[in-house]
Amino acid sequence: MDAQSNWRAGMAASRISYKNATIAVCAFNLLVSALLLHNNYSSWAGIPGGDQFDSAQLRYIWESEELRRAMEPVDLIRRVKEIEQEAYGDHGMATQDPKQTAAVDLSNRLKDLRAGNDGSSQKALEEWRKRKMERARQRAIEKNGTSSAKTL
Repeated sequence: MDAQSNWRAGMAASRISYKNATIAVCAFNLLVSALLLHNNYSSWAGIPGGDQFDSAQLRYIWESEELRRAMEPVDLIRRVKEIEQEAYGDHGMATQDPKQTAAVDLSNRLKDLRAGNDGSSQKALEEWRKRKMERARQRAIEKNGTSSAKTL
């Protein structure tokens, strides 16, 4: 019996709470992330001579940059910008906000719509509404008539 109680007491003392385990895991994660960041940012300095390039490497880097710059279509880019300025310069679209231009366009459409609604179209619309209301009344009467016939 004594052996069992000693064993249980030893296990109770060696148990780790969830709080302590969480703190230990977080500390371990912080340590690992700090080491990874250190290695990532100091990778060139960690290699002997990594922070200094020799003349062949510098010449290769310089030549590759020159080739990259030479391959850019500078004239084409300049011409595209000129065309965009010409296209937007006439309409004034480049200087305005897209939302503002959309609002102006919508406003112009509404004005055109109101101007297009003359008296004849208003009269036709009123006649259509009257016919529709008359049909709805007829359906309601028929519906009430059929429902009263069913109750008899």
